[in-house]
Formats: sequence, structure tokens, C-alpha cells
Amino acid sequence: MSTTVDTGWTQADRARAAAKLMLGWVALLWVLEAVDHATGHALDQYGIVARDPDSLTGVVSAAFLHFGFDHVASNSVPLLVLGFIAALSGIRRFLAVCGLILLADGLGTWLISPSGTMTLGASGVVFGLFGYLLVRGFVERRALGIAVAVGVAAVWGTTIVSGILPTDSGVSWQGHLCGLVAGVVTALCFRRPAPRPAVTA
Repeated sequence: MSTTVDTGWTQADRARAAAKLMLGWVALLWVLEAVDHATGHALDQYGIVARDPDSLTGVVSAAFLHFGFDHVASNSVPLLVLGFIAALSGIRRFLAVCGLILLADGLGTWLISPSGTMTLGASGVVFGLFGYLLVRGFVERRALGIAVAVGVAAVWGTTIVSGILPTDSGVSWQGHLCGLVAGVVTALCFRRPAPRPAVTA
């Protein structure tokens, strides 16, 4: 005897939903940067200022704002690709994962960054999604997830390692590190049971 669960979603449906979500997310980042540019960078005030209680709202908003179009461009492709891959496992799960990464990364950055520094950008989420995808396949013991982990490590591994090293004063390695740790922890928190062999009779 064998059983299957019909979720009502085909893999093609998931792919279309994931693509629409990530394209919309990246488009939003560009629109917000255009508004910021047009208003004389008025939106930058909603970033994270380390240990400033008045900037705690920036824990969420900072991930959607950037220091110029070059900054947005550098985050757009990895966010689009890693987000799309992560979202293929389900939009609700993906949104929960991103919410946890965003909050943990934002709070961590607020706590450990140098006093008075401001942090903006989606790179913390990018590093979080990298950490999530890197660990998810192994903790769930799924072959496809492990293959994805190996793939993202091969493509972005060097960039990730260099991004968490305190070698560039103009880059928030604290935000990158907090995002990466948040992604790893999120993969552990949201892990699904390893697949069981099919039972037939």
C-alpha cells in the first residue's frame, strides 16, 4: 500500500509563485532606492544605528534600503537566486524563514556593530539565505537539498567567507555574520523530517 498527499500545488506552480515573489521583492528594492535618491536620501534615516533605541524600527526596514544603486545591484542577483531556490519549498515556509532571518540579523547587527554606525541593505538576508540553504539539505538528509548546498557553496562560498571578515571598513561584516548565523539557526529550527522509504505491499 502507498499513500500520497495532494497539496494542490505542482512544482511548476511553486516555481511560478517563487519567481513572482522574488522578482517583486527585488523590484521593490529598486523602487525604494529610486524614491530615496529622489528625496535626497530621506529614507536612509530608517536604517540600523547601532545600539540607538530610536533606530530599533530599522531592524526591519534596513533590509529594504540601500546606499545607492550600486549597492542594490550587488544584492539583487544573489537575493533573487537564493530566494527563488528557498521559496521552492513553499511560500509560507519561505516567508517564515525570511522573517526570522531578518529579525535576528537586524537585532544582531544593532547589538554588535560599532556605536554610531548605520547599516542598510539586503545583504544580511542574502547571507542568511545562503546559510539556510547550506545547512537545510544536510539536516533534513535530502539528496536534492544537499546538491543545492554544494551548488550555492561553489558559487558564493568565497564571497560569503570574505564578507564576514573584518577587512573592509565600508562593509558591515557584522550584518553579514549575523545573517549567516541566523540562516543556519533557521535551517535547524525549520527542518523537516528526513524522507522515509515508501511502504508498499
